[in-house]
Amino acid sequence: MHCTCVRHADLPNTSRIFNDLTVHYDRVADLYPFPTNDLGAIRRAAAFAFPADRRAAAVAALRPLNAGNPSLEKLAQHGTVAIITGQQVGLFSGPVYTIYKALTAIRIASDLNASGIPAVPMFWLATEDHDFAEVDHAFVFGPDHHPVKLRLEADGGNAPRPVGNRTILHAPIDELRKALAGLPFADETIALAERAYAPGETLGSAFANMLRELFADYGLLLIDPMQTSLRELAAPFIRQAVEQMPELVQGVMARSAELVRRGYHAQVLVDNQTSLVFALRDGERIALHRQADNFSAGSRNWTTAELAGSAEQLSPNALLRPVAQDYMFPTAAYVGGAAELAYLAQSAVLYEQLLGRRPVAFPRAGFTVIDERAAKRMAKYRLSPTELFRPERELQETLAARLVPAALRHKIEATQSVVRNALDGLDAELRQFDVSQSKALATSRRKIEHQMAKTARKISMQVLAKDQESARDTASLSGLAFPDGHLQERVYSVLPFIARYGMGFVKDIYEQVRVECPDHQFAVA
Repeated sequence: MHCTCVRHADLPNTSRIFNDLTVHYDRVADLYPFPTNDLGAIRRAAAFAFPADRRAAAVAALRPLNAGNPSLEKLAQHGTVAIITGQQVGLFSGPVYTIYKALTAIRIASDLNASGIPAVPMFWLATEDHDFAEVDHAFVFGPDHHPVKLRLEADGGNAPRPVGNRTILHAPIDELRKALAGLPFADETIALAERAYAPGETLGSAFANMLRELFADYGLLLIDPMQTSLRELAAPFIRQAVEQMPELVQGVMARSAELVRRGYHAQVLVDNQTSLVFALRDGERIALHRQADNFSAGSRNWTTAELAGSAEQLSPNALLRPVAQDYMFPTAAYVGGAAELAYLAQSAVLYEQLLGRRPVAFPRAGFTVIDERAAKRMAKYRLSPTELFRPERELQETLAARLVPAALRHKIEATQSVVRNALDGLDAELRQFDVSQSKALATSRRKIEHQMAKTARKISMQVLAKDQESARDTASLSGLAFPDGHLQERVYSVLPFIARYGMGFVKDIYEQVRVECPDHQFAVA
């Protein structure tokens, strides 16, 4: 596998706060206590005392889901720190960046161990989330790199139930088989999916099954917050958050306003009625609204004391969740994507008031993976990696322009140059004669140049239309690297990559993860 670095600033839709965190840390040093991609910073973040009784309770709570994992015994040892990441429990492990998150945490833990600091990688299964529409589908591709959407069926209907507890009624294995047909390792990939998503599994257990198999050699510990023992472990923290809710919310609102003033964005909207917790009642995750010292959901009401007294039946929201996680485990670094790390800028006030320490906010590794055939197509059309990160229509225009015969292209460019020079000369004369006529010419000039550019594009697209091979190449490259106008890693499941490259794909990617490198990697495998 050969990788080329691509700066996040050169990727579409990179947020300002994420770019500053990874490239201009001095601008956000007051928002994040440690720089990213710095093993020394993680070692400094690891220098805290973690209660021995809480460590023992955490290990006991993790044991049922991680039996036989040697990392469990290491976590039980005094001084061991956790490198944590996580993801919603989507179909077929969700987008492939889920795998990149896990491998980043594994790499950091490995490097820390090599430097003398005992560390274990951990993965938070976001089983409490209740947005089923976000996790009930996955995208894969076949030999033509055309995105194929697969959808599962699960019990629970439209109720806001934690997705991790939903039992799978139909896993789209047959649809997966059809979509992957023709890829060299399709049979092994389908067998992996069948083992993980067997009849009777829940979304949470199936997701865990797949991660457990993919990372069997890496000591990745899995965390399911829906377990009763973990809810009990988190209860004192949740109780404290409920009791301090008014001042906590005010602090988050002030931080959110500050972020906006500085030209960043507030990832989560927070107002005076915001509750930082959900209620878990009758199998559902219910949104709560806060009014002074009372909480409500529909016709049901709770006082602060009543809600705090049932802390085991509460679920933290997106801002409180990472703080609750780091209360339960000795976290030295949290690995996340751009949106998750933006959450932490808002959550900082919760860390300060409830925990008194913060982990390193560490960006996950990112990859766009193409095969040798796609790389040859890129070379044929003289395409750079960043040129692929455009909508298919724009990529078509780029390829089409490069297919126009050189003599015709030069003639078009020469004509455009002659017209520009002639208009420049006429404009200079008109400025001396009558400024109003110069302004009128400017309007006409825009129309002339637009029509000339339009003619050039039409010629290019006509050339592409006549070249069916190039049209297919465009669709294939776009479908692989930037499907439906999104980065590959945010759309496709890991399964088509395993079907294309085999079970060694995970190891190949792991070997390219570098703690010190924040860049996106464009990989030819």
